[in-house]
Amino acid sequence: MSMDRIYTIGHNKKGLRKFTELLRQAQVTKVIDIRLNNTSQLVGFAKKEDLNFILELVGIKYEHLPQLAPTKELRERFKQNKNWNEYKETYLHLLDEQDALNLLEQFSKIGELICLLCSEDKPDNCHRRLLAEYMQAHSPNVEVYHL
Repeated sequence: MSMDRIYTIGHNKKGLRKFTELLRQAQVTKVIDIRLNNTSQLVGFAKKEDLNFILELVGIKYEHLPQLAPTKELRERFKQNKNWNEYKETYLHLLDEQDALNLLEQFSKIGELICLLCSEDKPDNCHRRLLAEYMQAHSPNVEVYHL
């Protein structure tokens, strides 16, 4: 991958102003939405069409890549058994199956500063952190920042 920096952000527990300020301060040029369902009512501004419009207003591109989200079955299993190691192993295997690095390269141009988006407030037990670390493992020069 040709990136040297990647950001991640979750929209929960952030107002619209805070959300956009974090992205702008980091100079993010493209948000890659890695949620399976981007039409949720949890946070109004985070719905696909609204989010795309808002980001457009502040000069940030938007792309939805649900192929990089955990499957519904995997999320449900994790909610039930809370087994993070199983979740992580299964999700990383899914990234290999989806050829995640190639997919991300197709949707990010040289010079773009991308930010992976999901809903979780903190990256601790979140697939966006796992994806960022996966990218870093394949390109050790990549630095990861969680907004």
